[in-house]
Amino acid sequence: MDEKHDLIANFDLKIICDFFRQLDRQGPGSESETLKALGFIKGLPINAKIADIGCGTGGQTITLAKNISGKITAVDLFPGMIEYLNNRVKHCGFENRVSGLIASMDSLPFSKNEFDLIWAEGSIYHIGFERGLSEWRKFLKQNGFIAVTEVTWLTNNRPNKIENYWNENYPEINTVSHKIKQMEQAGYIPLATFVLPESCWIDNFYKPMADHLKDFIKQQNYSKSAQQFVIRQKEEIAYYEQYKKYFGYVFYIGQKYE
Repeated sequence: MDEKHDLIANFDLKIICDFFRQLDRQGPGSESETLKALGFIKGLPINAKIADIGCGTGGQTITLAKNISGKITAVDLFPGMIEYLNNRVKHCGFENRVSGLIASMDSLPFSKNEFDLIWAEGSIYHIGFERGLSEWRKFLKQNGFIAVTEVTWLTNNRPNKIENYWNENYPEINTVSHKIKQMEQAGYIPLATFVLPESCWIDNFYKPMADHLKDFIKQQNYSKSAQQFVIRQKEEIAYYEQYKKYFGYVFYIGQKYE
C-alpha cells in the first residue's frame, strides 16, 4: 500500500501562520542567494517599482530594500505576516520605501504594467508555477523582470518514495528544463537559473524550524492539530535529509518580452 502523508495545505491556516510567522524565513533561502539572483537583473530604474509576492515576514524583502533604490510592495495573505513585516521594515528604517499589503496572490489588486520587477521566493507554488508566471505577467512593464524560487527535480530519475511524496504535496514539481520551457511559454526570456545550496535548507530554514517545534506545541496547548502539524514538519525535514540530491529549490529569473 502506498504511504500517505498529511499535506501542509490541509492544515488550518491559523496553525500555519502561527508557526511560520515566528521564523525569520518561511522557506529555503539566504541573503547571498537573493543577491545572486538580483545580480542577473540589469537596468532597473532608480525609481523602480517592485512587488514581493508571498513575502512572509520579509527576509528577502529587507535584502531587496537594502540593494534596490525603488519602492517595494510586499504582499502576503496572512495579517500576522504583514504585521511582523511592517515592524521589521520600521526597525530597518525603510517605511518610506516598503509597504505591506494583505492580499491573495491569485487576486492581486495591481494595475497592468505597474511593476519593473516581481519577486517571489518560496511562494509561487501556492498558485502554481505556470499559473503564477502567466497571471502575474500583466502586472509587469515591458521588459520587466520576474524572479521566483520553485521546488524542482534535480535528476531525471529518483526513488518512488520521494517521487510519491512530492507528487502528493505539489504535483507541479518537474525538472529544470521543463520549468524553463514553461517560463518561455508564459512570455519570458529566461535569463538565469541556479540551485539553492543545502545551507539554505538546513541552516536557514529547517534548523530554525526544528528548534521551534517543541515550543510551538506548548503555545498551542498541545492541541491535536498542532501535534499533527509538528509531525508533518519533522517528516518534511527527514525527507530532505534522505533525498536532497534528487530535488531542491531553483531560482528562475526571466524578462518579459512583447
